[in-house]
This record gives sequence, structure tokens and C-alpha cells, in this order.
Amino acid sequence: MDELKVFSGNAHPSLAQSICDYLQIPLGKVDVSEFSNENIFVRILENVRERDVFIVQPVCSPVNKSLVELLIMLDAFRRASAGRITAVVPYYGYGRTDKKDQPRVPITARLIADLIATAGANRLLTIDLHAPQIQGFFTMPVDELTALSLLCQYFQKKNIANLVVVATDIGISKRARDFAAKLNAPLAIMEKRRLGNGDATETLNVIGEVQRMCALTVDDEIDTAGSLFNTVNTLLEHGANEVYACCTHPVFSGSAIQKIASSPVKEVVVTDTIPVTGNKKLDKITILSMAPLLGEAIHRIHTGSSIGAMFE
Repeated sequence: MDELKVFSGNAHPSLAQSICDYLQIPLGKVDVSEFSNENIFVRILENVRERDVFIVQPVCSPVNKSLVELLIMLDAFRRASAGRITAVVPYYGYGRTDKKDQPRVPITARLIADLIATAGANRLLTIDLHAPQIQGFFTMPVDELTALSLLCQYFQKKNIANLVVVATDIGISKRARDFAAKLNAPLAIMEKRRLGNGDATETLNVIGEVQRMCALTVDDEIDTAGSLFNTVNTLLEHGANEVYACCTHPVFSGSAIQKIASSPVKEVVVTDTIPVTGNKKLDKITILSMAPLLGEAIHRIHTGSSIGAMFE
């Protein structure tokens, strides 16, 4: 694996280091810094000519800085004659803007795909895109991993009795159905609608039986936690005994942590596609590592092995 190199931007270096620990290789040396005028500077500190390069950089807070760092790193590695460049983007920022759902609005998820390709990426490795059609925005190969198996294994070990899996909205219902099948549990769906262009949502109804059951909500991300807060309260009002929650991407923006802390939710299980640090750490938040899954995927891409076989 001498030709394999993994590098990291400033968005999530600890995840990149954990991936390298799994692969038993050193983390690549690169200087990614910012001048006083806020211009980002990248300098690669080792030879990458004809190497198989993987750049780990989720597009997370600060979102725009993380994105520009990724684009400039891609350009730097392309100009340094890397053999193949894979953008490892565990969290694909702007993924929720994936269609024109009202007049005169952009499809930003497509724009980001074009920028990543133009900057020099030959391949994308990501986890649980907000919408499957985002893969079609790229003209390069896209490998989309899923955290559902990891989350499912965690709850299988807990062996929760009388469990019902709850999709937080209609859009996530297919993934939630697969999740429920793995746990051999029934499925319920929250009916909700978004209010305007903000983060506010209105929970309308629960489709399915949750009375006297332990509910487990499934979502791709938790942003402001407003939906989670309303969902938990609605499930308890409909007779659920207790509520657990899980998601892939812990965005936790705004007052999300305060809402989770004050919510009656028993436990929130997330992955480390986005760093959860400082005051975002709570006793009721459990973080599962995606490094082994990403590391194995990187190894398989590098050696030309099947990614799909990982989930069979």
C-alpha cells in the first residue's frame, strides 16, 4: 500500500487520523492555513506524483470554509500530478438543496458536484446523502456508504423489547423500512411539513402504532433538533413508553444541543461524520466511529475490490 496516501483538511482531522490508524499508514503531510485576509493556502509537504490520494474533508461547520479548503486541496493535488484523487466527503453539505421546489432557486447540491469535479477530483466517497439522486449530479464514480448497518448493530446489542422504528418524515421512510427490517421491528412514519424556507417544521400526525412501545426515530441528520424535539413529544403524546433517536450526521446547529438536553429523548446515537466536540457532548449523545467503514472502503477502492460486498 506504498502508493496509497490519505490527507486531511481542517474540518475533521481526527477522523482522518482514525482512518489511517485502521489502514496502518501515516497521515499525509499537508499545510492548510489561512492568511490574515481570509485567503486559504495549501501546500503539500510530500511527494504525491502518481500516488492514489484520498482527501478527507466533510463539508461541515464552518461550511463555506470547509468547502473552499476541499476545492483548493483538490486543485493542489491535481497540479502536483497525483495519479488519482478521491474526495472523501463523509458529510455532503448543501445536500438538502437538491431540487427546484419553488421558483427562482438554485440546485446547490448540483453546483457543489460541478465544483468538486472541476477542482480535480476523480472520484467521490461519501456517506448517506440526503437524497439518492445527488449521485447523478456527478459525472465521476460515486461510492455512497451507509451508516445504517453500524447503527443497527448498536441497537441490536441493546436488545430493546417492544421496539418500533419511526421514520421522521416521508422522505426517509425507505431507509427506515430497511432499518426496521434489520431489527425485525414494525415501522411508523411521522407526517410533518416544513414551514417556509427556515428550519421550522410542523408535526401533523403519526402513521402507525406506537402506543405502549419503545420508539426509535431514524433520520439522515439532526440539524437544529427542532424536528427531533417535536417528534419525541408527539410520540410520547401518542402513548410511546420511551423514545430513542439515531442519525448519521450530527450537524447540531443553533440551539440543537439545548433542545436535546431538555428533550425527554432517552438517547441520541450518531456517527462521527461531523466532529462532535466541546459543549456539543452530552451524556445522552452516543457517537459511533465511521473510521473502520471508511478505511475499509478506501482500501477496497485502492485495490480494486468490491464496495458493495461490504454490505452483503
